[in-house]
Amino acid sequence: MFSRLIAPAVEVSAHCDLPCGVYDPAQARIEAQSVKAIIEKLEGNSDPDFRVRALLIKEQRAELVKHHLWVLWTDYFKPPHFEKYPQLHALVNEATKLAGASGTKGSADLKAADQLLAKIDEIADIFWETKKA
Repeated sequence: MFSRLIAPAVEVSAHCDLPCGVYDPAQARIEAQSVKAIIEKLEGNSDPDFRVRALLIKEQRAELVKHHLWVLWTDYFKPPHFEKYPQLHALVNEATKLAGASGTKGSADLKAADQLLAKIDEIADIFWETKKA
């Protein structure tokens, strides 16, 4: 009897947090472009105050890249996407690492920033293919 009182009256399900259309890999790309731009500015500036501020902002932006990638990975992409695009798990993992401590968050490596942008573009290509389906 008690279990009937606390049991849900209606069972519902959804495939995303909000109505479709709110996810977009462009968010990750914009932050990754900021990371790259900051790295480029760091190369031409020896002012220690500027460099400290720039590095802090770069780390924050890199963390946002990871956040946006994780939201796509955990909230948008579903098992059918991973079945159709078996490389998707690896792409998100590689991009997240490029945005993380061993990548652009923890270094000022311009090559890593370019690699990050390329991975995000690969993820975006898959994302837009899934939107067509």
